[in-house]
Amino acid sequence: MTQTTTDRSPINTTNGGTMRGLIKHHAGEGLAFSDDRPIPTPGPREVRIRVKKVGICGTDRHIWEWDDWSANRIPVGIITGHEFVGHIDAVGSAVTQYEPGQRVSAEGHMTAGVDYNSRTGNAHIASDTSIFGIDRDGCFADYIVVPESNVWPVHPDIDDKYAAILDPLGNAVHTVMAAGVSAKTVLISGVGIIGLMAVTVAKAAGAARIYCTDINPPRLELAKKLGATEAFDARDSSWIKQVRADTYEGVDVLLEMSGAPAAMDQGFRALRNGGTAALLGLPARTVDFDFNAHIIFKGCTVLGINGRKMWDTWYQMEKLLLSGRLELDDIITHEFPIEDFEQAFKTMMSGEGIKVLMNL
Repeated sequence: MTQTTTDRSPINTTNGGTMRGLIKHHAGEGLAFSDDRPIPTPGPREVRIRVKKVGICGTDRHIWEWDDWSANRIPVGIITGHEFVGHIDAVGSAVTQYEPGQRVSAEGHMTAGVDYNSRTGNAHIASDTSIFGIDRDGCFADYIVVPESNVWPVHPDIDDKYAAILDPLGNAVHTVMAAGVSAKTVLISGVGIIGLMAVTVAKAAGAARIYCTDINPPRLELAKKLGATEAFDARDSSWIKQVRADTYEGVDVLLEMSGAPAAMDQGFRALRNGGTAALLGLPARTVDFDFNAHIIFKGCTVLGINGRKMWDTWYQMEKLLLSGRLELDDIITHEFPIEDFEQAFKTMMSGEGIKVLMNL
């Protein structure tokens, strides 16, 4: 089901002007729609982007619900959102790489680029990272200002609906590629939005067989449609014996996307000795975990996955999208005009929708 989008009316940027945006307006549940936020002015090394399409992320849900993490991290009054595509509308005086009119997205993790990890090819885990829509105003607005170094030019053959979700797709691509799934048996535990993306990415990357677990039957069926060999209800752990019998004493690769303690335990039990586990899912609290059995005696490699590699993952995403091998249309289920943000969030949080987009 797709909702029709509203026309993008021109906005007066003379003398600054005002714009629409979704604001974390109070320390509690929900967001508020504002039509009088000041249009931001780009600094010397920044660009201003007229936002066209945005994606609602799991992080945005946390901010909406105002859980403990949000209450301790999100400043009241901030514009939320970090997944988007749009066109550059103004550039700072020192910008050399970009010009108005270019269609772009952006890496949402910002760093000065001077710490150890940034200077050694690991800027995605820089010590000074800040994030759009969390630490500074995000993209749920008509305009966003982005450092020139964070801009990603969108290839003309990539549709806006895909360009708007490069951030979460990048999480899936990073997880899959870090684990090296080609010709391997793979278990994906948790087929939420990013887990489903990981299914189609793993298939495109040449995984031999893909197994999935979750507690949501429709999502498990979709996982099979996207390329999973088998999909199991995680509430019944008998599937572990079957998978270990079907493989060489367990899967080669575990992609843990859920953050659920039970799923993590099951995933490591299904992983063969010497296998590789890439962990993206975030547990809500401290996990009771058997390190001896699952990691030390198993001799497995464990990878912590955070965000997207800059810019390795982005180039990989572009190549995969242009190859035509990614199946994302069944994951992107709804689009709403931003004025209907309450319905958009309700659709996402109820489970009726999977990936929900909003149009500006």
